[in-house]
Amino acid sequence: MSRVAYVNGRYVPHRQASVHVEDRGYQFADGIYEVCTVRDGVPMEEKGHLDRLERSLREMRIDMPMSRAAFSLAMRETIRRNLVTNGIVYLQVTRGVSPRDHAFPTKKIRPAVVMTARNAKAHPAAWLEDGVKAITMPDIRWGRCDIKTVGLLPNCFAKQAARENGAYETILYDDKGVVTEGSSSNAWIVTEAGVLVTRAPSNEILNGVTRLELIKLAAAEGLKFEERSFTLDELRRAREAFVTSASSFVMPVTQVDDKTVANGKPGAVATKLRAALMAHMEKQVAAAQA
Repeated sequence: MSRVAYVNGRYVPHRQASVHVEDRGYQFADGIYEVCTVRDGVPMEEKGHLDRLERSLREMRIDMPMSRAAFSLAMRETIRRNLVTNGIVYLQVTRGVSPRDHAFPTKKIRPAVVMTARNAKAHPAAWLEDGVKAITMPDIRWGRCDIKTVGLLPNCFAKQAARENGAYETILYDDKGVVTEGSSSNAWIVTEAGVLVTRAPSNEILNGVTRLELIKLAAAEGLKFEERSFTLDELRRAREAFVTSASSFVMPVTQVDDKTVANGKPGAVATKLRAALMAHMEKQVAAAQA
C-alpha cells in the first residue's frame, strides 16, 4: 500500500510529500513535533499531546496553525488513509517559509504543518522478559529541553551511541552526575527502599505525556513515589530502572553500561506499571469506538 502524508492541508503520496527549501524547520530546526501512539487505529493520550503541542508553539512564539479540532481530524484521517492499526502518528509544525535570516520574519508567515503515520512492530518478547541495556553519556543538549523542538542532533548522537554499543537507550547526565533523561525517553528508578522516582519537570527535561500518565497510574496502584532528581550512582544501585515514552511505553532497563541493575531481571514495579498502562490504552480504544 502506498503511504500518504498530510502537508499543509493536503493529503499527498508519501514519496511526493515535500516542503519549501526555505522552510525554517529545514534551515534552523525552527519548529516542534509530537508523536502519538496509535492503538487499534485510535491516537492515545490525544489531549495530552495537543496540550504539549500548544505549549511548545507558545514557547517558540509560533501561531497555532489550526484549531485543536482540525488537528484531531487531520490526525485521524492520516491514520485512516495509512491503514494504521498499531503504530504512531507524527505531527510537525514549523514557523514556515521565509528568506533565510536567523531572526524571526518581520512579515507574518503561515506555519507549515506535516503529519505522517505508520504501523510499528510489537516490542520483542525478550526486551520485556529480560529487560534492555542502557549506556550513559553527558547531556550536551540546549537549555530548553522542555520544548519538543525538531532540533534533535544531540539526541541523535546519543541514540547512535546506544546502537553502536548494543544498547536500547542512552541515559543522559549533567555535569554534576545527575540524570536528566534518555535520548528519547524519560528515566525512572525504584530505589533500594522501594520508592519510585523520576525527575521533576523543568527546562532540563521533556515533560513526557506517557510520564504524566504513569504518575497517575502509580498513584492509583498505591506506589510510593517521589518526583526528584537522582544521580548516576543511584541509578546503578537501584532496585529497578526503566524508561518511558510514547513508543517505549514502560521499558525495563536491566543493565547500565557494564553494570547489571539489581538481579538483572525486570522488576515488579515496571511490570505492574506497564500492565496498567496497556489497560489504560485499551480503555481509550473502547471509549473511542463506543
